[in-house]
Order: sequence, then C-alpha cells, then structure tokens
Amino acid sequence: MPAQVKNNILLFEGCNYFSHRLILSTLSGKPIKISNIRSTSDDPGLREFEISFVRLLDKITNGSRIEINETGTSLYYSPGLLVGGEVDHDCNVQRGIGFYLEPIMMLAPFCKNPLSLILKGVTNNTLDPSVDRIKTSGVPILRKFLIGDSEITFNINKRGVKPLGGGEIYFKCPASKFLKSIQCHDSGKVKRIRGTACSLRVSPAISNRLVESAKGVLLNFIPDIYIHTDARKGVSTGKSPGFGISLTAETTTGVFFTGEAYNPTMTTGSLPCVPEDLGKAAAMKLLDEIHRNGCVDSPFQSLTALFMALGKRDISKMVVGPLTPAMIQFLRDLKDFFGITFKLKTVKDTHDSKGYMNKVSITCLGTGYSNLSKRVL
Repeated sequence: MPAQVKNNILLFEGCNYFSHRLILSTLSGKPIKISNIRSTSDDPGLREFEISFVRLLDKITNGSRIEINETGTSLYYSPGLLVGGEVDHDCNVQRGIGFYLEPIMMLAPFCKNPLSLILKGVTNNTLDPSVDRIKTSGVPILRKFLIGDSEITFNINKRGVKPLGGGEIYFKCPASKFLKSIQCHDSGKVKRIRGTACSLRVSPAISNRLVESAKGVLLNFIPDIYIHTDARKGVSTGKSPGFGISLTAETTTGVFFTGEAYNPTMTTGSLPCVPEDLGKAAAMKLLDEIHRNGCVDSPFQSLTALFMALGKRDISKMVVGPLTPAMIQFLRDLKDFFGITFKLKTVKDTHDSKGYMNKVSITCLGTGYSNLSKRVL
C-alpha cells in the first residue's frame, strides 16, 4: 500500500524500515511523519538506538526539523541540507555500528563537504551487518558508483561487542556531483576466499578454532583460502568478551559475497557458544550467499537500488539474488519518494535445476540526481 500524503507530508506507520525512510526523506527533501511507533507494545515509542540514529542524521544535516511527541510514538522529520564534514558519534550499544553506517553510506556522496565519520559502539553482533562485511562488500559497491577520484577510507580502529561495546571505526567518503549508471549481469566464478577471525578478551586460541572449522567446510570447494586472525590486545579489544568470524568470497568479475557468525550475548541460562559451530555456520552462510548468485551481497541490495535510481539519466541494470524483504519495501518507498519504478524480471539460473533460487534482474532509468552543494570547476 503506497504512503499517504497530507499537506505535502508523507505519512507512514510503525517502526519498520525507520532509518531507510529518514534517508529517502533527506535525499528527496520531502518531510515525513511516522506515527503509531510500537503504540500497542508494553514499551511504546522509539527505542534509544533509533533516537541515536536521528541525532546522527541531525549532525550530518543543517536545518533539519525533528519533532517527537511525549510518548515517542510519533515522529515528524523535515530534512535540512546535507553538510557532511567531520562527525563524531557514539552509537547506542543496543544495535551494531552497521545499523547506523549502512544508511549513512547512502547519503555520503551527496554531502556538501567530504564526510569524515567516526562511529563508536558495537562493531560485531548477530543482528546487523558487521563492520567487516561493510568494508569488504559494501564499500566496493559505493566505489563502483562514484565518479572520478573515489578514494574511500575505512579503518577499524577498535573492535567491540555487546553488551558494553567499545569499538570504533573511521569512514571517509568524498562528495560526488553525479553517480554513474552501471550494468552488471554476470557475477562470475568464485576465485578466492578471505576472512577475519577475531577474539576479543578471550583466549587467542579461539580464533584458530574458528579458522579450522570454517576451512574444514570451504576447502571442499576451493583451495585459495586465507583467513586472518585478529587477536587484539589492550583498549582496541573493546569492553566485553566475544569472538566471531567474517568470510568474503571474491569472484572473477569483482563481486564480493560475505558470510559471518558472531557469538550471541550470553545471558543467564543460555547454552555456551562453541567456536567450531560458529566457524561452520559462517562457512554455510557464505555458501548460501554464493548460491544466491547475484551481483551484490544481499544486505546491500537497497544501497545498490538507491544509487541506480539516483544515477545519470541512463539505463542501469543489475542482476541480484532473490529479493530480501527489506529490498522489496525499499523499492516501494523509492516509488513514494522519487516516483521511480523498477522493472523486475526473473532470471533462471542454469546451475540450479530445481529453479527455486531464481535471480532477479532489476532495471531502472536514473533520475539524474545531482549534488546541488558540490561545485563544478
């Protein structure tokens, strides 16, 4: 169901897809009102991590107007100008840094000044894309669309896991006047697998156990595997103990797939987490992502769709794996904010005789969206 419009304000309900709707509002310049945010819950209203995201958005923009009612169940947002510049933000530890960074990457090319961002909080958790996944799979997608000197810096200064966090990343992205239109039909064949196994405030031997179990699965498919162990010491390990592994497969056409697994937060009565099980789970997730066989890692389908829609006035075409629920809703929201409709076409995979993991070809005509703040020499 399309969003309702009242007095040029787009009306939405509920807390789902909260950050993406604020991002689309900022880029399109259209004010939005989100009502009934967890209104039937025992603990109604916005959560702390959502308020933290709104504050981050306020730091990146200038002149934004944000109104939240007393119970926190309704939010009005009128976007200001995207300024960018140097921003330092403490993320709420209820969610990972990936929850904040993935939407901000959508805004970064359109800022007036190059965005130089320091985020502090939880770098790896079981819910959001980890900073490793964003670095290996998300940043190459952003680089594909930028024109000219697309030098993007991404450093993981400290790692941190739940419940106390303590991680820190540095992300820098240049401002771009326009985005490219791209054509990507072939995901290619996997040629190498790389990875990082991290152990924070636990025995460094756990990293080796993670590597061995992941290799035990993946060596059946490809010999070129190298998994780096990241056993940090001192303040760079964050404030809580934890461990996990992130695996990335690179294909012959420069596409990256990622699978990862991190230990869940230990609570009273929960069963202990075994490193061997985590390593195997990450390997299986990577193989599942390869089996989806799109030209983009599944958590970044929305990022790709947005940049295709805002690219030059030319046809952009991308083959992706089966659409995620977030991507399906994002395409609907893109139509509400920008009036852009994508053409979707099922592509049968010749390697899959059962045909249940069909790929989807998404095509659109870019709007020619330009960064009004960026001067052209």
